[in-house]
Amino acid sequence: MPRVRLDDRAIVAVSGKDAEDLLQGLITTDLDALAPDEARPGALLTPQGKILFDFMISRDGDGLRLETAREQVEALLKRLAMYKLRSAVNLSIDTSAAVTVIFDEAAPDGAYRDHRFEKAGIALFRAYSDAAGDTAGVEELERLRIAAGIASAGSDYAAQDAFPHDVLLDKNGGLSFKKGCYVGQEVVSRMQHRSTPRRRIVIVAAETALPPTGTTITADGKAIGTLGTVQGRSALAIVRIDKAGEAMAHDVPLLAGEVPVRLVLPEWTGLTFPTSADEASA
Repeated sequence: MPRVRLDDRAIVAVSGKDAEDLLQGLITTDLDALAPDEARPGALLTPQGKILFDFMISRDGDGLRLETAREQVEALLKRLAMYKLRSAVNLSIDTSAAVTVIFDEAAPDGAYRDHRFEKAGIALFRAYSDAAGDTAGVEELERLRIAAGIASAGSDYAAQDAFPHDVLLDKNGGLSFKKGCYVGQEVVSRMQHRSTPRRRIVIVAAETALPPTGTTITADGKAIGTLGTVQGRSALAIVRIDKAGEAMAHDVPLLAGEVPVRLVLPEWTGLTFPTSADEASA
């Protein structure tokens, strides 16, 4: 699976002398920390701090590119245009760019390190120059994404239904607490400093095939989360880790529908399941 073309992804190109200043004041990613050879996750939030659009952001010469789901690229472009006002910024959909994921130990020419997978100890790169590769490896890429605990909008959560902490943006380089104001910043900063995040992406495992995306995960009959991406006996889910921790501490079975499951927090995050509400970790 050396190269996988992702036909469900599209690019918003952002250029002009005010491009970086505009995005720095809008999105969750700190562009001052964005290296020329990497792609970092990011989001544009609602004023209430929930994810409205998610994307991978990288540099493109003097400009920037936002790689996002094809189904939301037009809406993202329109939302960015609302904030542009009189700034010297050019916004467009780059119809010439193809999104290709490359698996290699060394960085191929013109490719960008995927910071999310790098945090999980996996060498994976993203390229945008041509359509080399095919879609045959998409299923294997999804397996790898589940094993790494990397969430994807649409599959794992709906727009305006998750905070950045829920999907680990605070752990994978997609959320800044130092760069200053951006849309929704006050809410996510308050969650961080009050150590209030309770919902997190977890990896779900079962002995038999899991039920479909959207199935409720329960502990002692009470809902604690919902299945996201499902692939056979493995899945991702956003769950209340305080409730899950209490259940596991008292040997209470966890169920996805009627299927017994095990929940694991991605090791690279350093997070653990608390056993009381007071122990929930940011």
